[in-house]
Amino acid sequence: MRIAIASTDWAKVSGHAGRARRWLVYTAGQDRRVTGPERVELPADMIFHNFEDDRPHPLDGIAALIAVSAGEGFMARMKRRGIDARLTAESDPERAAREYLDEALPPPKPRPIGALICKVFDLFSTHK
Repeated sequence: MRIAIASTDWAKVSGHAGRARRWLVYTAGQDRRVTGPERVELPADMIFHNFEDDRPHPLDGIAALIAVSAGEGFMARMKRRGIDARLTAESDPERAAREYLDEALPPPKPRPIGALICKVFDLFSTHK
């Protein structure tokens, strides 16, 4: 299983998954051991907010996606793509991958202003 984690600095889990360029991709074997990460840096046209779903994507084949924040439209889009998208307060990417596997990923912190911004982005998004 492959798990992609948004990370603007390659060190911490970051937010606004729809606009994330940098992703850490971990692989979990049947023994649930996490290996990696593989670094994936998306070109501008492959950022999910810009991507049209009409061609292959560098993150195709991931089973799960983890970020600090994302809009409702993004979450629905990932579900349609068959990706289990989760939001978390966990800042350590490898720990987040392990906690996802253990079904113990801590929920995201409340972000009233951030959530409002995501809703505004969703209003103008072509990906609903």
